[in-house]
Amino acid sequence: MRRGYARTELKNAEVRARLRPLDAGERPAPLVVASVLAAALAVGNLGAYAAGLEVQGRKPGPAGVILFAALMAGAAWGMWHHRYWAVLGFEALLGITVAIAALSLLVASNLAAVALCVVIIGLGGWLFWKLVRVMARLQAPERRPHDAVR
Repeated sequence: MRRGYARTELKNAEVRARLRPLDAGERPAPLVVASVLAAALAVGNLGAYAAGLEVQGRKPGPAGVILFAALMAGAAWGMWHHRYWAVLGFEALLGITVAIAALSLLVASNLAAVALCVVIIGLGGWLFWKLVRVMARLQAPERRPHDAVR
């Protein structure tokens, strides 16, 4: 057991050593996708509310719509500006969304509902997985020239 753990820790150390932090203006594709998605959700929810669209036969309350739009706008801004907390929070919401979509497959009553759930699981899972690496790079310490010698 200890040998396996030591081997895993050695691999982890090697991966951490190769990990380089994000540069000031660098934005990997998954980070751009997540930022744009969060901004689109914020604007889309406000637009749908302003248009008077109903959800399950009733109009949502303004407080919930504004709160969600503010949360998504904050996440979009934070991710665009390399804030770890924003990526972590968006990852949490993305994970919850994928889990709910997976559970919704149990009660999907038509092909359109199944297709929607599968698309959410597939794309959401892909984005979740890709953002893990971005979060690691956001946390990677800045390297000084003498660090490579060690």
